[in-house]
Amino acid sequence: MSENVTLISDPTTIFIYLTGAVAFVFILSEVKQLKKLFHYLPPVIWAYFVPMISTTLGILPDSSPVYSWITRYLLPFSLILMLLSANLPEIIKLGKTALTMMLAGTFGIVIGAPIALALFLNWAPEGIWKGMGMLSGSWIGGTANMMAIAEGIGTPAAMYGPVIVVDTVVGYGWMGLIIAFSGFQAKFDKWTGADRTVLDKVRDNLKKVQESRGKPITLRDLSLMLGLGFTGSYLFLRLGEFLPNIGGIVSAFTWTVIFASLFGVALSFTKVSRLEDAGASKVGYMGLYLLLASVGARADLAMILESPVFVGIGIVWLLVHGTVLLVTAKLIKAPMFFFAVGSQANVGGTASAPVVAEVYSPSMAPVGLMMAILGNIIGVYPGLLVAWLCRMVETTLR
Repeated sequence: MSENVTLISDPTTIFIYLTGAVAFVFILSEVKQLKKLFHYLPPVIWAYFVPMISTTLGILPDSSPVYSWITRYLLPFSLILMLLSANLPEIIKLGKTALTMMLAGTFGIVIGAPIALALFLNWAPEGIWKGMGMLSGSWIGGTANMMAIAEGIGTPAAMYGPVIVVDTVVGYGWMGLIIAFSGFQAKFDKWTGADRTVLDKVRDNLKKVQESRGKPITLRDLSLMLGLGFTGSYLFLRLGEFLPNIGGIVSAFTWTVIFASLFGVALSFTKVSRLEDAGASKVGYMGLYLLLASVGARADLAMILESPVFVGIGIVWLLVHGTVLLVTAKLIKAPMFFFAVGSQANVGGTASAPVVAEVYSPSMAPVGLMMAILGNIIGVYPGLLVAWLCRMVETTLR
């Protein structure tokens, strides 16, 4: 949809619409008759899907300055507040299994790209390897990596639209499937022979800490959360502008995400972490839900018809990724939690991995966030490898 033919185009009105849409989704999730629906398709899916439908129907534009503002300011804001509750000593106990599944997911993205391209190469446009390199950045760490790689390999502007459609429709469609299967954890874990002892113990410990620290939020608490989150977000954005772009890969915003993450983790060891007693991570989650809503609003479902080859490549690509994770989970006897979060930490990054972790195992959002941050930090390098492999496939087989 073009911005000048949409029902709403004013940035402030768009922001209000997205906020209202997220609130409406949560209101509906509490309706008794809809409980079963929201059990299998939780609010996070609808928070993304409702704005996407709104864009398709011409209510919202697929591009607006407010979308960029939400990404630039609310992502670091959310990271800072959510990581205040990071309990690193507990999370580290999950180390080997979590790291293995995270890296297996990354490996699946890397090998899935050339396989998918080889299957669809006869119908793909020239230079598609640049679009796939760009998309791999998003699927190994998130939006910041996607834009960094796009800049680094010179992805043409004409390819941005199809890439974003595949990233949103296929990528978040994959997330929807993962969340929808959260009710089958017991069967999956029985199939893999998983030992959930450590996972459940860490979950219980994190849950006890959160429950023991709960208290009603005060005006002081809320003002500190907002002040800390937005001030930190602004300062790290400015700091990122002064730091060098490394080879066109590590951009100013990449620096911002890294610094915001490190800042949040550092604060988790201080008295500032007591803001979690009043629900700092919940305020951070609100920022993430608005971010997801803004991502959904950028995708016009009608564009699927204009880029069927890209969509087909994306589907095959994620099927290979999922197969690698499935085999790895069976080999190392990993619980389904790590299959789901390991996948989403790659494909969705910091914006959605914590949400998936929370759906699969309440109180475990920090685990999903830490796994996603790992992908965000290392993602540009596998992404560049994907671009190189796809370029080799295109030049060799075309």
